[in-house]
Amino acid sequence: MKSSIPQTLLLICHPQTNSRLVHGIASRVLRPQLDTLHLTYTLTGEIGRLRLPPPRPTRRADRLWQHTCFEAFVSLQGDSAYHEFNFAPSGEWAAYAFCHYRERAPLATEAVAPAITVGRAADSFEIRAVVRLDLLLRIQTPARLRLGLSAVIEEEDGTLSYWALRHPPGKPDFHHPDGFVLVIDPPDLEVASESFMNKR
Repeated sequence: MKSSIPQTLLLICHPQTNSRLVHGIASRVLRPQLDTLHLTYTLTGEIGRLRLPPPRPTRRADRLWQHTCFEAFVSLQGDSAYHEFNFAPSGEWAAYAFCHYRERAPLATEAVAPAITVGRAADSFEIRAVVRLDLLLRIQTPARLRLGLSAVIEEEDGTLSYWALRHPPGKPDFHHPDGFVLVIDPPDLEVASESFMNKR
């Protein structure tokens, strides 16, 4: 089976928030197998002045988005249902299911824990997550996916900045379907980005 072509995209800071400490956040996506999604987020900037929680035992935790957190929203193209994943620098994670915009649905299984690894240098931080698509409700066919990638970054004074591939009008809202701009085909086809890169 032919591998997907990896996509590397830059997250954009929301215009109503600001960060002098974050120089940029790059995201990389790969779907090497039908049932697996690999996500990498690389943050560059003044890492020592950001609040990055130390490693903790891997576990599910809620409200991770209140602090530094990297996120992925995954849906089938043409379907209003979607899943939200949160990946914290601590190694903690969260997963949620929605049947429509912000309308929660039961998670198909609690066995959806992503595999998370982190790396840190003087001026960069990287978090990698592997998500099992075959365990997600309604994502069990060789279908095209729509993704929204985002991040919340907390600075040493508690200031939060919000980053995403695309921000809909108004306040930060990662759940908005207009933010699900990355389109990924099954791995035997090429990865497409819905001409998103050409529109920027």
